[in-house]
Amino acid sequence: MTLAEGTQLVSFGVLTLTTIVAALGVVLLENIVYSAFLLGGVFISIAGMYLLLNADFVAAAQILVYVGAVNVLILFAIMLVNKREPLAPLKNGWIRRGLTALVCFGLFALLGVVSISTPWSVLPEAPNVGDTALRLGQHFFSDFLLPFELASVLLLIAMIGAIVLARREFVTSSAVDGDDNLIFRLPERPREPIAPEPVESK
Repeated sequence: MTLAEGTQLVSFGVLTLTTIVAALGVVLLENIVYSAFLLGGVFISIAGMYLLLNADFVAAAQILVYVGAVNVLILFAIMLVNKREPLAPLKNGWIRRGLTALVCFGLFALLGVVSISTPWSVLPEAPNVGDTALRLGQHFFSDFLLPFELASVLLLIAMIGAIVLARREFVTSSAVDGDDNLIFRLPERPREPIAPEPVESK
C-alpha cells in the first residue's frame, strides 16, 4: 500500500465515521437547531467523499446547494417559527417506536446485502474524464433531464414549505383592543419578566 492509498483510506474512514455520528445526532438529539447543524455536517462529509472519487463539481454542488441553500433554509424556518408547544406523551408510543426501529433495521439490512453482493471492481487506472462540468451538463440536459427537473421542483416545494411554516398569522386590533377599526398587526411572543437583582446591604 502506497502513501496515497493509505491517506485515501484514512480519509474515507474519517469521513464515514463523521457521517454516521452526525446522522445519528440528527435523529437522536431533542434540540432541532443542533439537529439542523449536524445535518450540515452530514452534507459536508458527503462532499468530502465526492472529492475522494474525483468528482470535484459534484462536491462543490453538494456544498453550494445542500449546505448553502437547503440547510440554511431549514435553519431559517426553524428559527422563524414562533411556536413553543409542549410535547404530550402519546398513547402506545412504544408501538410506533418499535415499527420505526423495524423499518430502519430492514432498510439497513437491505443496503448491507446490496453492498456485499455488488461486485465492486477497482480499475487499475482512473479514466480521463476531462472537464467534469461539461460532461455533467451534457448528461443533465440529455439523459437525466427529468430527474434534474424533478429535483428543481422538490427544492421549490421545500422553499415554499419553509415560508409557510415561518409565516405568522395576522390578528386584528379589534380582536385585541375591542375597537371597530380593522388594523392588522403581527402578534409578538410574550416576554418573560426578569426578576430584579437583590440589592446587597452594606
